[in-house]
Amino acid sequence: MTIKRIAIAGLGLIGGSIALALRNAGFAGEIVGCDRAEVIERAVERGVINRGNADPIATAHGCEVVVLATPVGAIIDLIERLGPVIPASTLLTDVGSTKREISDRAQQVFGSAAATRFLPSHPMAGAEHAGLDHARAELFRGAPWVFTAIDGPPERGSTAAEWISCVETLGATPVFLDAARHDRLLAWASHLPQMISTALASALDAEFGDDPAIREISGRGLRDMTRLAASSYGMWRDIVATNNKNLSDALLKYEQQLSHLRDHLRGPALREEFDAANRFRKNLKS
Repeated sequence: MTIKRIAIAGLGLIGGSIALALRNAGFAGEIVGCDRAEVIERAVERGVINRGNADPIATAHGCEVVVLATPVGAIIDLIERLGPVIPASTLLTDVGSTKREISDRAQQVFGSAAATRFLPSHPMAGAEHAGLDHARAELFRGAPWVFTAIDGPPERGSTAAEWISCVETLGATPVFLDAARHDRLLAWASHLPQMISTALASALDAEFGDDPAIREISGRGLRDMTRLAASSYGMWRDIVATNNKNLSDALLKYEQQLSHLRDHLRGPALREEFDAANRFRKNLKS
């Protein structure tokens, strides 16, 4: 393996879990973290990283791979900051939940070399609670890890190909998609469920407030449906901003579906909706 030193900018749930998973998979090289001083201190104490630095440029020095594991807006900013100063031999990759704007910015920064210098990716794993304290080595096990490579899958023997192999050792399954298709699919498969959960919990709060009865009678269904409502606005703000059109379209169609259900609560069309929903859920990976 030619990758001996990996930098991770952002030691939250995903960044911290990548570091832990690398160690768990037997990576013997150095892992350098970039975050606030107090986060770096905790990460070193836990053995998540070998050392850290609050300056992303200093963190990236001497690394074969730099992973940007911050919110999407910060990823775009870091591409602009790091792109002009890191050597051409250093691979920059990310774990952002949207890909088109990130890929576009990388192509602006790296020009014709973008395909070899930047590898956009998105591990399809996470949790409603963010932060280093929730990081765990098993987070990516059995999960898809989407790569939206700018010019198709990387060449064998390249640092990008080696990084994809590293991802596989974490238990993840590489999936290759076009950036635009990724963003449309994720608007439905991830971003819409978040908005539905947020809207439901917000509506319940508005309707019942501090009424303890709603909590006393709540079963697993409500807890499952509102689990994502615990997610951080700080993270989702950038996701919504960079996938606004796709998410708006998905929300509109979902609103139409809800309206259709409301209009057919007493008719045979309701059974058809349940049948269609049952078919989709049966074919969805558990």
